Amino acid sequence: MAWFLGLGITGVVLLALSLIFDGLLEGAFDGVLDGVLEGWLSLPVIAGFVAMTGFGGAIALGAGWTGPAGAAGFGAVAGVGAGWLTYRLSRALMRDQSTVTPRTDDLLGTSGRVVTAIPADGFGEVLLRLAGQPLKCAARSAVPVARGTEVWVEAVPTGTSVVVRPVDR
Repeated sequence: MAWFLGLGITGVVLLALSLIFDGLLEGAFDGVLDGVLEGWLSLPVIAGFVAMTGFGGAIALGAGWTGPAGAAGFGAVAGVGAGWLTYRLSRALMRDQSTVTPRTDDLLGTSGRVVTAIPADGFGEVLLRLAGQPLKCAARSAVPVARGTEVWVEAVPTGTSVVVRPVDR
């Protein structure tokens, strides 16, 4: 039973190391078998297999279901299952796509509020929302705009500045 528990603990340690050395085995075996085992040689998959093989064998042996050879077989089947689940979960997480990253050009046509007054010949500051997040930008305007005024973005000359006009209500 000690061998199986040692194998299980080794798998858990490998899993912890996979958080640090992610992709190490894939890089070491890059080009081997031309991508046939891609993802299957990842450290989390191997760690899941080793841990479940050890703990599954220890459970089978400790419960008295079988002898050492049968426990090794039971553990190997459980290890293959855990490795497969780890592989499928990692692939699902890698395919998880979020929406397109917002760009500053998305500010064009949005409204905001002036937080620092905008003089006619200089810059002030406006608070805008980009993808639901507040964004403070330097702002210019053709006319002076007082603090607290609602404005529309007419142009985005740089990533940190905008050209605005007051909203007429």
